Amino acid sequence: MKLSTSSFLAAETLVDLVEGRYRDPSSILGQKATPSGLLFRVWAPGASSVTVLHRETGRVLARLGCVHEAGVFEKVLRNRKRSVPYLLSVDDGPGSLDPYDNRLEISADAAYYFAEGRQVDAYQWLGAHACEVNGTPGVGFMLWAPNARAVSVMGDFNHWHGTQYPMTPQADSGIWSLFLPHAKPGDCYKYRVLGADGVVREKADPFARQMERPSATGSVVVSDTPFAWTDQAWMAARGKLHTPASAISIYECHLGSWMRDENNGYLSYELLADRLIPYVKSLNFSHIQLMPVSEYPFDGSWGYQPVGLFAPTARFGGVSEFKRFVDRCHAEGLGVLLDWVPGHFPSDPHGLAQFDGTALFEHEDPRRGFHPDWNTYIYNYGRNEVRSFLLSNADFWLSECHIDGLRVDAVASMLYLDYSRKEGEWVPNVHGGRENLEAVSFLQALNTLMYARHPGIMMIAEESTAWPGVSHPVESGGLGFGYKWNMGWMNDTLRYISKDPIHRSYHHDDMTFGMVYARDENFILSISHDECVHGKGSLLNKMPGDDWQKRANLRAYWGYMWAHPGKKLLFMGMEFGQYREWNHDQGLDWHLLEQAEHLALSAYLAELNRLYASFPSLYQADQDASGFRWLQSSNRDQSIFAWVRSSYGQQDVITVVNATPSVHYGYRVGVPNLCDYDVILNSDDAQFGGSGVEVTPSIEAVAWDDCAQSLVLTLPPLATIWLVPR
Repeated sequence: MKLSTSSFLAAETLVDLVEGRYRDPSSILGQKATPSGLLFRVWAPGASSVTVLHRETGRVLARLGCVHEAGVFEKVLRNRKRSVPYLLSVDDGPGSLDPYDNRLEISADAAYYFAEGRQVDAYQWLGAHACEVNGTPGVGFMLWAPNARAVSVMGDFNHWHGTQYPMTPQADSGIWSLFLPHAKPGDCYKYRVLGADGVVREKADPFARQMERPSATGSVVVSDTPFAWTDQAWMAARGKLHTPASAISIYECHLGSWMRDENNGYLSYELLADRLIPYVKSLNFSHIQLMPVSEYPFDGSWGYQPVGLFAPTARFGGVSEFKRFVDRCHAEGLGVLLDWVPGHFPSDPHGLAQFDGTALFEHEDPRRGFHPDWNTYIYNYGRNEVRSFLLSNADFWLSECHIDGLRVDAVASMLYLDYSRKEGEWVPNVHGGRENLEAVSFLQALNTLMYARHPGIMMIAEESTAWPGVSHPVESGGLGFGYKWNMGWMNDTLRYISKDPIHRSYHHDDMTFGMVYARDENFILSISHDECVHGKGSLLNKMPGDDWQKRANLRAYWGYMWAHPGKKLLFMGMEFGQYREWNHDQGLDWHLLEQAEHLALSAYLAELNRLYASFPSLYQADQDASGFRWLQSSNRDQSIFAWVRSSYGQQDVITVVNATPSVHYGYRVGVPNLCDYDVILNSDDAQFGGSGVEVTPSIEAVAWDDCAQSLVLTLPPLATIWLVPR
């Protein structure tokens, strides 16, 4: 190929362009009006010829000459001064738009709100979006990387040439853009970022809505065709199901290990919908809570170290398939909650870390920007654009994917500057305290905005300390969450129930202390995945005694839990008494349901959920002082507990728990009403695998437990019973 010399660019500029160092390619590529005439300059690596065609007539306007061996072509039309609509023909191929003559622009308002930290839908324009320019389909790419020296996009559409398609910076916004007419949905891509530190990094798109299946790390262009939702009725009515006066019972699920196929491979979102939805419905849960599905590179992180925050993991399918899963849940009356991880992100080289050669998403000071526990980075909540990124991600799941609520992971790690840090390893706030004021502000903004934009959702905090007002309104100084996991209750009660019954009298307060603070927050009683991993044993194997006693203890504990104020959450596999710890690399032990005792345990849990939703006294007044009254809270010698749940205009529910293997005959419990009582639940019932001891309650006008009358009944061993006035 014969080379000529560029009349307008220095040799150094051409070298910077082809080697990916030139910051503003649109200033030198495309068509330019010059004093000498209309200049066309094109970079087409590997091309032998480039021809400029008139876009409307198709006639040849110019055949460009090569001015750099890497494939830079240019020519000046000296008889023209005004720009013309044109196409480029490379090696006599069909004409296509010139990416550098069709710039993408963002609106001033979008750029402003993103920079202000108030943007909640930046995913609508940042990332890769299929679109049309001048009637030509292609893909628009937009990336925030304000400190980068240069950025290029590469992918299937250019054989992964790293520097062929440099992006153009948008004024002072820190946003780079490019429209590629050759790109299309399904194409894989990455960004080549020349950082402020001079290091080249290949990065996945932070706003990608699909990524390659791990261990591949590229982003994938998705179609922007609107999804055909069928859940309008559910979305309009769901708010009535999510209030503190609602019956909420949640099945926590890890999609990768709930069930596997015959080759231990993952099920697709479609197959999961086919199998998981009817199963959860059969257990009478109201909601499924998914452990994180944002794309994550390492299976062993369970999704809690996400890289593609906007992309449902490709392990099970694409974003449309995930939406179909949610739509089908709603069609069956199941809410879908999602674990969301805004507290940290991993250091994988294709992820957010040192994105543009600076601490862009993470806090620059490692005392505030790095988690010693998880070897991950912490978001800089004081940076406005990072706030917009996280707010937009929360909105994406709630708006685009119709998720009914977010369970925010590891909130305590966000709130405290000294979280898991020794003295000298953390920096106090401006007032000298350990509270992360920027994280507090972010969480308050998150909850305020999400509740305002998405009426009827649930925002749930996994917060393990006594931080005040987690589920209180922002205007009264709270964090604004709707609910908080009750980690204290979980630790206390599991410690109690794991004791041999002979020792339980010494730990009686573990089961009663939760009522001291039960109305401080809107609590969810959670027995989650964290309680059956890392050597903690399965929930069933936490129970003392032989196999029968383990199941009896578990049934009694669940009966206590479902009658205690607070919404309910249980992790998958616990419902049928899995013996082994949860293993993310294989499905649950479904063969156990072929055994009568495990099937009976599952049937018992289904009945608990059915009764819980059927008797409003068990849920309507969780937050009312009148909704719970101890009848017997101090019978530590016999390890017996009794209380009444009430709600205005509803049947009371009396709960009695016998936490010993002894049968108590003629046991007396005070009750509010002088009438006959029916047993609606006996965890010792033979149909649930119990011994079948009959409760046989009888009412007597004998004052007891500050009541004018009392019941005399038989208390089965290791059992919880529920009674209602006839």
